[in-house]
Amino acid sequence: MDIMTIAGVILAGISILGGNYLEGGHLSSLLLPVAFLIVAGGTLSCLLVQTPIDIFMKSMKMTRWMIFPPKFAAVEAIEKISNWSNIARKEGLLGLEALAENEEDLFARKGLQLLVDGSEPDAIRGIMEVELDTKEYHDTQAAKVWEGMGGYAPTIGIIGAVMGLIHVMQNLADPSKLGSGIAVAFVATIYGVGLANIFFLPMANKMKSIIHDQTKFREMIIEGIVAIAEGENPRSIETKLQGFIH
Repeated sequence: MDIMTIAGVILAGISILGGNYLEGGHLSSLLLPVAFLIVAGGTLSCLLVQTPIDIFMKSMKMTRWMIFPPKFAAVEAIEKISNWSNIARKEGLLGLEALAENEEDLFARKGLQLLVDGSEPDAIRGIMEVELDTKEYHDTQAAKVWEGMGGYAPTIGIIGAVMGLIHVMQNLADPSKLGSGIAVAFVATIYGVGLANIFFLPMANKMKSIIHDQTKFREMIIEGIVAIAEGENPRSIETKLQGFIH
């Protein structure tokens, strides 16, 4: 569980609501369904127009990364690869067949299977790098969905503000209707800017950071498997892979 995400959201809520309270404001003044509908609906509609359905659905699934990010146990992976190299050295590449069938990581399993099949090191690297690049591209596109929401939300908030001001101008002769229009104008702006900078943009940046870590982890697996295919010494392989650890 990522405590930093939870702490950040809670701190943002305390800061904004606490500041509003200290200035004499009330929570009800910030809870305007009309303003939220304009910002949330408008932002979502922009994303639906911009994004292919598969990328949009993937971005929704990746939301869980904010609380439960994927784990990349680099140290354990290096130990596992070192063990693979020892087995390959003693029993030959066919000795890895049983391990390939039971490997949980699908990316590593594919590399092991290529080893067992006797593929050349350059062929292994080429095949696995294509899969790595494809995975990284689609994950990055999914992260950019949230980045796009961070770009659209403030603009939609301004549209909501203008709509509120139009309502005000149309009812200048009726002072009782001025307050609601002005409230929608300002609260819509708060929703747009707040959602963008507290949620959407930070989420996109955290996803990109996780994707980067995932890519480096898989690059380490590629280097390890290719080194086994080239018949490198297990100790040399372990030393090389240690360079991937922060």
